[in-house]
Amino acid sequence: MTGHGSKLKEIPTQIKNPELVKRRRRQIVDAAVQLFIEKGFHKTTTRQIAKAAGFSIGSLYEYVASKEDVLYLVCDAIHAEVERGVFQALERTTQGREALAEVIREYFLVCHRMSDHILLIYQETQSLPSQWRRKVLENEIRITGIFVKVLARLIESGNFRRLNDRSIEMVAHNISVLGHMWTFRRWFLARHYSIDDYIAFQTDFILGISTGP
Repeated sequence: MTGHGSKLKEIPTQIKNPELVKRRRRQIVDAAVQLFIEKGFHKTTTRQIAKAAGFSIGSLYEYVASKEDVLYLVCDAIHAEVERGVFQALERTTQGREALAEVIREYFLVCHRMSDHILLIYQETQSLPSQWRRKVLENEIRITGIFVKVLARLIESGNFRRLNDRSIEMVAHNISVLGHMWTFRRWFLARHYSIDDYIAFQTDFILGISTGP
């Protein structure tokens, strides 16, 4: 995935094998998310994270330097998964409404799979050091930028009504936030709708904005 590896290099590691680093850090992230949700970020210790991930504390510190690094990796894992899903959707189809619908579907499915991760980030982003917090926000804008590019490309192809730049940007932010809404409101939505129901309803809504008169 474009750019993902370079971001991870910002967190130092003693391990030279990048694939191993990626795999081990994902183990750490998945273990940490559950602990952060159960205990809270501030009450969770790196020793507890190491144990939950199946690491010794010494091994953990070969991949991260602090608990804040782990929280940043949670954010990075979400953005990486979103980018991967969206780009794969774009490779599968390039046909007008179908292309946008496929992108929306992949994005919402990622939000569904990573609901705990997303909720955690909204709760704990303020706990990150300022440089990590800034990068998380930059990543959020970059994800929205992908939707902007998809919309602009499809408008240029003549499949959608003409929208000005501000309107395109607003639709892109709508897509981003509606994906997160499944996370925030799943305590209610999941009792009444399947994720497929939710995707179908919101896709019709977004396509209505994009293709209306």
